[in-house]
Amino acid sequence: MHSMTGYGRASALYENLEISIEIHSVNRKSLDANLTMPREWQLLEGPLLSILKDHINRGRVIINIQAQYTSESGSGDFDKKSISSIYNQFRSVSEELEVEFNATTDLLFQLALYAKKNQVLPDAEDVKEALCTAFKEALAALVAMRSSEGLKLKTDLDERLKLLSSSVKEVEMYAGDSVSHYRDLLFQRLRQADLDLDLDDERVLKEISLFADRSDIAEEITRLNSHLDQLIQFLDTDGLIGRKIDFLLQEMNREINTIGSKSNDIRISRHVIDFKNELERFREQIANVE
Repeated sequence: MHSMTGYGRASALYENLEISIEIHSVNRKSLDANLTMPREWQLLEGPLLSILKDHINRGRVIINIQAQYTSESGSGDFDKKSISSIYNQFRSVSEELEVEFNATTDLLFQLALYAKKNQVLPDAEDVKEALCTAFKEALAALVAMRSSEGLKLKTDLDERLKLLSSSVKEVEMYAGDSVSHYRDLLFQRLRQADLDLDLDDERVLKEISLFADRSDIAEEITRLNSHLDQLIQFLDTDGLIGRKIDFLLQEMNREINTIGSKSNDIRISRHVIDFKNELERFREQIANVE
């Protein structure tokens, strides 16, 4: 089982260019990838998304790729040659226009920012190998985190599954004597109304028979138990299970609603409410399963 929530990061160095990649994902019904990268490398978007689809099937995936030049030592942030070139151009223009040129530290800083912002990146094909390698590393970290989160989800879902099974067992236990329970309740109300009828009264027997047909929940209980068995199998299966379980939960919700509408036994009604509450919590967790 894999969660759709995760984060991965990696970096690579191409000559004196540092490439950093961050990938994070959240739940989404289908795969929705959003890639941000330098415009010079847009040609690589297709190959990168192809790699992504080989490892991720569902979720909203945000990918951020940035590039920054460093000095040969790896500690500098500014390109001195570019700054000097721009500085000389400014001075030359000032002389031509006969404008006084005053070099200040603030001017140098602004020139440095301008040079950094307008640095020309290598061609996409030149950095493709380094970029793809870093992308795969970040993606591997993302997948590892999604797998780890999936294990935590499974532990939680296993406990919730036990609660669902327990509620069904309780409903099944009370369902066996729901007709006799209703019969006793009916006779109690008849006596309270001073209508003392016996078990052989045709009207009473007919009413009880009709109620038995309307309140029979044996089929719903059988289907619920079958769905619970399928749910256990899904939780122990690798691969894409989120959509399958979501559909199964819809079927279980339909069955428990039918049981609730059929039964007039307050004991069963209480467990129906417990089941529906736990089923909703289960569904909230499944929404994050790939």
